[in-house]
Parts: sequence; C-alpha cells; structure tokens
Amino acid sequence: MPTFKTIARLLLLTLGALAIHGYHPYAEDAEIYLPGVEKVLHPEFFPFHAEFFQTQGNLTLFSRLIAFSVRLSHLPFDHALFLWHLFSIFMLLLASWKLVARFFSSESARWGAVALTAALLTLPLAGTALYVMDQYLNPRNLAAFAGLFAVQNVIDGRLVRAATWLIFAVFIHPLMVWFALSFCLLWLVFSRLEARPTSTTTAAAPAFLVFLPKIFYPASTGYHEAIRFHENHYILQWQWYEWLGAIAPILIFWLLERLAGKRGMVLAARACRVLMFYGIVYFFAALVISIPQRFEALARLQPLRSLHLLYMLLIIIGGGFLAEYVLKNRVWRWLGLFVPLCAGMFLAQRSLFPASDHVEWPWAKPKNLWEQAFIWIRNSTPSDAIFAIDPVYIELPGEDTVAFRPLAERSSIADGYKDSGTVSMFPPLADLWWEQFQAERNWKNFTVADFRRLRDRYGVNWVVLQWPGVAGLECPYQNQAVMVCRIGP
Repeated sequence: MPTFKTIARLLLLTLGALAIHGYHPYAEDAEIYLPGVEKVLHPEFFPFHAEFFQTQGNLTLFSRLIAFSVRLSHLPFDHALFLWHLFSIFMLLLASWKLVARFFSSESARWGAVALTAALLTLPLAGTALYVMDQYLNPRNLAAFAGLFAVQNVIDGRLVRAATWLIFAVFIHPLMVWFALSFCLLWLVFSRLEARPTSTTTAAAPAFLVFLPKIFYPASTGYHEAIRFHENHYILQWQWYEWLGAIAPILIFWLLERLAGKRGMVLAARACRVLMFYGIVYFFAALVISIPQRFEALARLQPLRSLHLLYMLLIIIGGGFLAEYVLKNRVWRWLGLFVPLCAGMFLAQRSLFPASDHVEWPWAKPKNLWEQAFIWIRNSTPSDAIFAIDPVYIELPGEDTVAFRPLAERSSIADGYKDSGTVSMFPPLADLWWEQFQAERNWKNFTVADFRRLRDRYGVNWVVLQWPGVAGLECPYQNQAVMVCRIGP
C-alpha cells in the first residue's frame, strides 16, 4: 500500500500533469461520450437522432457511472467532470507507480517512471489519433488505469484481482479492454513456457490465439464516405513517421530486453519479450485489415489501438531504466530531461488550443468564443431545439475542437468528424449519417432558402454560423466569431 508521503507526491504530480497538459472538458470525443451522461441526467435532452452517441454509449456503464456520481454528490456537472478527470490522472500515476515496482527495486526508478508518465500524458501515439491520456474525461482514461492495474496483478499472480480490473474496464470501454486482456494472456503463456527448461521465447508464439468477433456488415456508400474521415484506422494511410512510431517501440523493447537480461531482471526482461510479441501480432493484424477490401469491416476492431498499452508500458519500463542507469541521483540530469520535456509538451498543447484557456476551470467563464456561443444556446433556447452547424465546424480556426452537443445540450444534424466516427464502428448508422451529411454539403454557400429546406426536412429551427453570418436571418446572439440564428417561416 502506498504511504501518505507517496500519495502526496502522486497528488503533486497529478496537479503538475494538469498544469502541463491542460484541461478541455468539451473537446474532441466529448461529442461522443458526454451527451450520453447528460441524457441519463435529463432524459428530455437530445430528442433528435440520439443514436449517434447512444449506440456506443449504451454498450458501456460510463454514462450511468458519471451520472450517478453527479446525483450522489450534488455537484454541478462541470465540477464533477473536473474531479473525475483529476481522479483518472491520479489513478494512472498510481498504477504506474505500483507496476514499475515489479521491475525495479529503487525509489529513483519508480519515480522516474511515474514522472515520465506524468510528463507524456498527451504524447501522440503514432498515427492512431490517440494520446496516453486525453485532456478531458472519457472512458479511455478510466480503462487506461484499469488496464495497468490488471497487468500489475497478473504479474503478481493475483488473477482474481486482475480479472476484477478487466471486468471494470470492459464495462467502461469494451474495445480498449481487449488489449490489456491480450497482454495478460500472453504473460501467462510466456510465464508457463519459460518455466520449462527446454522452452524458448519463440515457442510462445503458436500458443497465442486471436479470437475475432463476426462483425462483418455490408459496406454502403455512406460507410465508405464516413471512414474517409478516419483513415488513421488503416496503417497503409499513415505517413512514414507514423509507421516509425509503430515499429520503434518494438525495437526499443528488444534493446531493453537485452539490457534487463544482462542485469538479471527476470520480470522486466519477460515483460519486454511479451510486449515485442504483442506489438508484432497487432502490427500484422493492422496490415491484414488494411490490404484486402473484404476485410474492411474489421477496421472497427482498430488493432492499432494496441499501441496505447504498448506506449504506456514503454514509458513506464523505459522511464525506470532511464532513472536507474542514466539520471541516477544527479539533480541536474533530472532537470535537464524534464524541464525541456515538460515545456515542449506544454507548448504543444497551447498550439492545439490557442483560442482557449490552458486549464478550463469549471467555475470560470470560457475564453473561447465558440464555447461562449454554445453556452448561450444552452441557457437561452428550448431543450427540444434542433440545430444545424457547419458539418466540419470542429476544424474551423478558433473553434479548438469544442464539441457542440455536450456543451450546448441540444440536438444537431450529423457532423463530419465525430458522428462519422460512430458510423465507422456501427455501419447500420451509415445511411442515416450520409443523408444528413449530404444535406449540409456546400454549407459555406448556404442561403436562407437552404436553411428552410433543413427546417422542412429535419425540423431544424436554429443554426450556428461563423460571423458575419447569412443575410435574412434573425440572430439573437453574436460575438466576434459566431452567430446563433433562428430559422423563421
């Protein structure tokens, strides 16, 4: 059990991670996950095509868990999200601290691994469009620390505890849990084979079987159009440096395995061997689903997400080796590594969210003009209002990937980026998405007549526009970037 001193250090690192990486509660995939929480709290919300977020949300307990905590605590929604985010960072660092102790005995190695994890939370993972941990609450963040706790317990031989963490993870994020589970199974196989005097590392390869669910679904035009927004699912679409990000960890683990073997670090060496095999299996799985078109539907399994666990363990094990054999007890070496590293990560986040506060405190008025407009919508329009917004609004300058639905708490026609992500996982929604997306084509040239067409077809009665808007609309709200307009008769 961690001591009070350890918990205090982990809390300080949690706050340090927040300061480095920032906090943006309604960014990016919040469009997918938070409306489900709000729907549980307020069933009257989102009367128009809630399936774009509920189809995925209904597979997990994430929405119900967060909603239950809001009701139980009586905290404002934004405050609850903030505390959950801090909790997820703390738990990831705690899991890292416990896991690295299985490989290294020294305190410096432990804290080197944890500090490196805290510094690299928003490290992009090759071409997957994932981070180690996002700047906002979502199921991946909770599944991440659950996966590390499962790995730690399976290494300890505590299989019931490992299974408990995996069960928690499967109810939070049914996709991400399989990567932690596959590592745990591989660890058990390697442990058994290496216990035999005549067995070798390579003998473990035939013992690992990958079971794939039957998820084939006839691909429609809408589905093909949706996956064009998510080419990161296909490794053949990656840039060369993204390929390097997928291959380099395997090579690094090979080097670390040799180093650990020379120093008699049995568990660390085994972990590196397991991770090499794990990385190779998923790398070739990604190639298989990218080449023949008949395997296109298998992209929904997203084997490249295996890099999430691979990178977390690379940071933990690599951080331990770095602290143990390079940084040692030399303060200037620690500062020489972490000061520029943390500064670089901070500046990278500022470049991603230039129009927003670095930490969007739940009690503070947002700086971002799009957020201000969405909050006005939440406070000033009927809860059953249906909105239209630029289908690629999330990439507009100054928008900073702020998600409309969860912040405005209003229904909207399908967008290009996030709703297409749902379609890529659930092809039966493809035709519905494609129809709505097509209806908003040529958005930048829309006139009042086009907006009235959306009203007649989908019941849209409000529209969010970039300033200076469109002549002929009544716009009760506007700022320097955004106008919120009513579609009249």
